[in-house]
This record gives sequence, C-alpha cells and structure tokens, in this order.
Amino acid sequence: MSTIAEAEKIVLSLSVKDRAALAGKIIRSLPSPGWDDNDDGVDEALRRSDELRKNPELGMSIEELDRRIRERFGWKS
Repeated sequence: MSTIAEAEKIVLSLSVKDRAALAGKIIRSLPSPGWDDNDDGVDEALRRSDELRKNPELGMSIEELDRRIRERFGWKS
C-alpha cells in the first residue's frame, strides 16, 4: 500500500472535527496561489472594482453567475 493510501485510510478514520482541523493545516501549508501581500492582488481587485463602478454593464447578477456555473459544469438546478 502506498504512503498516500495509508495516510488516506488513517485520515478518513478520524472524526469530522479532526479531519477539518487537519485539512486546514494542510491547506495553510501549501504555497500561496499568487495573491499574497507582496503582489498586486489588492491593487488588481481595486482596479476591477473601479472599472465595474464606472461600467456596471460589465457585471452580472448572482443569478446569472449561478446559471453560468451550472451550465459550465453540467449541474442541474
């Protein structure tokens, strides 16, 4: 049995609370997905917010976003 399979077997035997705590630790151990404090992530978000405020037609409703996600992944309502 591989190390990952062994670890998975042990992890899945833990309580929900313990699995959630472990998942949080594992996620925090991963490298930043590219929007840490040292990059332009905040600046980009502010730029997009300003752009949307100036051109609201660029945005979409939450219902439209939901419809597009369901359509993209083939999910039914």
